[in-house]
Amino acid sequence: MFRRIAVYLEMVKVAHTVFALPFALTGMFLAAREIGAPHALPSGKTVFYILLAMVGARSAAMGFNRLVDADIDSRNPRTSGRAIPAGQVSRPMASVFILMSVLLLALSAAKLNPLCLALTPVLLLLLFSYSYMKRFTWASHLVLGACLGASPVAAWIAVTGGFDARILVVSFAVLFWVAGFDVLYALQDIDFDRREGLHSIPRILGVGRSLWVARGSHVAMAALLLVGYHVFGLGGWYLAGLGLCSAVLAYEHGIVREDDLSRLNVAFFNLNGVVSIAFCLFTYLDLAVRGGPS
Repeated sequence: MFRRIAVYLEMVKVAHTVFALPFALTGMFLAAREIGAPHALPSGKTVFYILLAMVGARSAAMGFNRLVDADIDSRNPRTSGRAIPAGQVSRPMASVFILMSVLLLALSAAKLNPLCLALTPVLLLLLFSYSYMKRFTWASHLVLGACLGASPVAAWIAVTGGFDARILVVSFAVLFWVAGFDVLYALQDIDFDRREGLHSIPRILGVGRSLWVARGSHVAMAALLLVGYHVFGLGGWYLAGLGLCSAVLAYEHGIVREDDLSRLNVAFFNLNGVVSIAFCLFTYLDLAVRGGPS
């Protein structure tokens, strides 16, 4: 049983939750401060259902992506060992897993507030659309960024029951952050994408110019988070976190060069995890120490 669970967890790359969850929590903390919650924390019930909704949304999106891409993955040496191409998970069972994940998301949204439930189909449409984008457009990196960028907005709505345009600053920062590191990740598959007729920025621009696109995306992320400092009335802890994240991203781009992609996985997995967690923690520290709505 535990081996089967491990297979499904690997199929949806549960370890990659570190990329999206911290930014969802950041949106939650900002929203909780806005409604005057003590220590910038909403009720335990709200936190619980936000976490369940994140698990459901991410599992549904990743499961759907693995199902839709199973044939492509089977032809790519880098991905042929994934659960469905390797025969560890059947397509019918993957479909059941996706359905269960969607139900978890919907039930959690219903427990949060009516607006969350009403927007669930919109979120699923966005999450599922990503799996088809690379068949048609190089902008698949931006769509993936939008999928993760939706998490701060979703968390804000979950806490407040409404929408505030200021949270879009954080969402667009996440969009550019994800798009930037997804461009880096796609460098591994340039030749495969060309053979299969798949679209990506590295396929179109090559390695050197793609690195500059990734750098520009991360500069845009840092600039947007600096705007967030002003629109949310944040303080020194937030700026310290932004400085740390910027330094980590600069190091990430320093170790990935046009003539040396050997440390690409270190940049993608380890350093980006540091960025998301550090930003979340420093933002919470700033909110908890300063208190009061902006």
